Amino acid sequence: MDVSNDVVAVIVDYHADQVLVECVDSLLDNDVESIVVVENGEVGSVPSSLLEPGIVLVSPGVNLGYGRGVNRGVAAARRSKYVLVSNPDVVVHEGAVAALAAYLEGHREVALVGPLILRPDGTVYPSKRVFPNVWLAGLHAVLAPVWPTNPATKRYRSTRSDGTVDWVSGACFLIRRAAFEKVGGFDERYFMFAEDMALCWQLRAHGYQVAATGDAVVTHIEGVSRARVSREMVIAHHRSALRFEVQTARGWRRALVPLASLVLSLRLVLVLATRPKN
Repeated sequence: MDVSNDVVAVIVDYHADQVLVECVDSLLDNDVESIVVVENGEVGSVPSSLLEPGIVLVSPGVNLGYGRGVNRGVAAARRSKYVLVSNPDVVVHEGAVAALAAYLEGHREVALVGPLILRPDGTVYPSKRVFPNVWLAGLHAVLAPVWPTNPATKRYRSTRSDGTVDWVSGACFLIRRAAFEKVGGFDERYFMFAEDMALCWQLRAHGYQVAATGDAVVTHIEGVSRARVSREMVIAHHRSALRFEVQTARGWRRALVPLASLVLSLRLVLVLATRPKN
């Protein structure tokens, strides 16, 4: 298929600087000729070398957060069959975009597919996840900061290979534009974190499937943008986790929302207490 006609890319940037340039270059090398960069940092923070034909710059003048930024970027992009959503600190390997598009072409029931994500050292980033239930979420929240390899965290960070999954990391994925618009895009109540989980939840609620494929590979440097405001991002992470629980809890689970709030609050205090200040 013709990637240049069927795919547009949306990148939400927050002071990624040269790393953003490398991300854009890797997309151009994958024949993605239509790219939208949303400048969530100060106006003028996107490297001027990117201001060239084929790249649309959206400058809201304020940090919209990730999901809101993507929504603005998609609105500004030309019409296309698929939208590639990417963090600025991602390098897309050769052929990855075509592989993602081919997967969606061959799996009509799938609305969103994520690639295999590698860290810079070549290890696999756990980008495929399961929707957390009360006990899984609670154990993961409490144990992960002090015991990263605990069984609950391993279960939450699914190691399933290719095929359908509950949700995938929003660091990089390809989605059918029609499906993205049908569910209303990203839920803008999420500033950062869990917006990808919420999007996949909504897609599945509308009858779509979510998948991952190892045929497409990207490298994620991870944390380049949020390192500037790391404590604020930790707070946003916990706030979003609670929002997702409130949004998705049904039946008897709703009675446990106050408990979830308490567990997340305790975890937030623990993480902030052991984290160096900016």
